[in-house]
Amino acid sequence: MKSVRLDSKIKRILFDGVTSAYFAMVIVLFAHLALSGMTLDEDWAAIHFPIAWRLSLSILFGMTFLFLIFDSKGLATLGRLLFPEVSSGVSNQALQTMASSTGKGSIQWWRWQLVVLLLTTFLVGLHMTQFSLSELLDEEGFNGAIRLFKGLLSPNLTLLPLATIKILETIFIAFIATAIAIPPSFVLGFLCAKNVVKHRFGFLNYTVLRTLLNVIRSIEPLIWAIIFSVWVGIGPFAGMLALMIHSVASLTKQYSEMVESISNGPIEGIQSTGANALQIVWFGMVPQVTLPFIAFTIYRWDINVRMATIIGLVGGGGIGTLLIKYQGQAMWPEVGCIILVIAIVVWLMDLASAYLREAIK
Repeated sequence: MKSVRLDSKIKRILFDGVTSAYFAMVIVLFAHLALSGMTLDEDWAAIHFPIAWRLSLSILFGMTFLFLIFDSKGLATLGRLLFPEVSSGVSNQALQTMASSTGKGSIQWWRWQLVVLLLTTFLVGLHMTQFSLSELLDEEGFNGAIRLFKGLLSPNLTLLPLATIKILETIFIAFIATAIAIPPSFVLGFLCAKNVVKHRFGFLNYTVLRTLLNVIRSIEPLIWAIIFSVWVGIGPFAGMLALMIHSVASLTKQYSEMVESISNGPIEGIQSTGANALQIVWFGMVPQVTLPFIAFTIYRWDINVRMATIIGLVGGGGIGTLLIKYQGQAMWPEVGCIILVIAIVVWLMDLASAYLREAIK
């Protein structure tokens, strides 16, 4: 119980310290921009990174130390709400406990903390995305968009046979990528689950595999398609390999999380019969995760069909290659025909996958 309380305390202090340091650094950055008269891009280009790192770390340590003091006084911070000592997660009981132990006035602290955090992030997001109503409502740009949409809404259906062939290629790219990804994902899903790998090297095995798969998953299929286009040449094979490697990483994450959430009852029953580790996994775990695994796999194929249309833009084959060809020549009726085909197929795939997931429940 003591270690649990210490773990919760560390988490909430770090959470409060980091979020408050983030707010403080945003204030410092935008104050510097206002005083210097530079834009954000110019400021980043002129910034001296050693000084920036020291300043950031100083703010982070200062805010963390400040919230360490607040925590010792029982202040009802957002971190205390998210990481309570007794129960995990946000609950009415946690709120009542905080209210009774810290007084009616101090419970407002986490609310102000949450409002400031969300408001700061929203304002920074508006600035970073260069949000502009004047550009959005500009008459010349708006008229150009209307001309483009007129072309898209008048599809050139003479392109339909070629678009149909290319969308079938796209579907099979997604299907083969998903099919090849299933066996390694199935095995890795168990090897990346904490409740399966319990030997003394289990944590190292878990950490290395999870880190590797996180790196693979963090690289978008578009980038993998560029890599494989250079490796094996432009075409559907490169697109299939790009989707396959990304699917392995994504399915493994979903499979392992499902394995970690299974019931221990059947496993303990099989262990009592003297079964070995492989038998425990096969007879105690696999039956519990089979249906969720199938549902995740169908959903992944649905995702891959949509992704396959995008990776074609960088030489991954399928209808995306056709789309970028006509889009680059501003042939909008042809683009409209391709988009119509993509929309129909995505809708049909979404409908079919929804029925399949419902049927296997």
